Amino acid sequence: MNKKIYILLVAIITIVFVVILLAPRENKKQGENEKVKIVTSFYPIYVMTQNITDGAQGIELTNLTQNNVGCLHNYTLLTSDMKKVEKADIFIENGLGLENFMEKIIGTYPNLKIIDSSKNITNKIEDDDEGTNPHIWTSIENYIIQIDTITNFLNEYNPENANIYQENCNKYKEKLNELKLKYDQELNDLKGKKVVCLDEALTYLIKEIGMECIQITTNHEESTLSADTIKNVINEIKNQNIKAIIVGEEAIDNAKTLESETDAKIYKLDSCMSENNYISSMQNNLKVLKQILENS
Repeated sequence: MNKKIYILLVAIITIVFVVILLAPRENKKQGENEKVKIVTSFYPIYVMTQNITDGAQGIELTNLTQNNVGCLHNYTLLTSDMKKVEKADIFIENGLGLENFMEKIIGTYPNLKIIDSSKNITNKIEDDDEGTNPHIWTSIENYIIQIDTITNFLNEYNPENANIYQENCNKYKEKLNELKLKYDQELNDLKGKKVVCLDEALTYLIKEIGMECIQITTNHEESTLSADTIKNVINEIKNQNIKAIIVGEEAIDNAKTLESETDAKIYKLDSCMSENNYISSMQNNLKVLKQILENS
């Protein structure tokens, strides 16, 4: 082979190799063989995303925290948590400050795609002392908005699976809308009735029903109410003839004290943070709420 031709071929091959090496990687929405790795912040968000991504190809879904962690107030990231995020393409959070570790995640992984599922929520509950209540998912209406927000982002980022995401979203929303209709029809007579609530995670659910919630805020690390607070709540229950004390996983002892001193009864609702199906948990909540209606 002519030496000049040989040198020319080597130069061309070298240039092509360098161009390929330096060319920016295609976005995963252009179709890589690698899996799209999604990490969710805690169980309610994991359940949403699991329903949306069911059957989608090339998806690896992981939950950051253990499913029994519950709410993320004051949660401290573990080394194992950060390893999960390190490999992620997308991180999905509840938002509204619930994940107090987001600054650390964003600072450590600035190129990580973040989906804030609360982005389109408009009916935020505000408290002068506590700030925004982030437990939006206990409202079925909010839960549906969160699902739409997550779906829209995934459709944009990973269009190969967009049809599956959208189909799953629509089917899931259909079931949720049926559940919401049951709530509206079967709990209509609860509108305007007053209850004492000892779990702020349930406030959005109570508000959606139309009940008037007297929210008693407890510290997430120490849920025992002071003697003065208990005395004031007992007086309020008696003065306003309140018949229901709503609790979640915490504050049971407080509720028992209030129940023993008044005519109000304890009703335990599920804040949907445990390893259960959201719809079945909300169906069970419907049964409990109907008991309040029957006993009021």
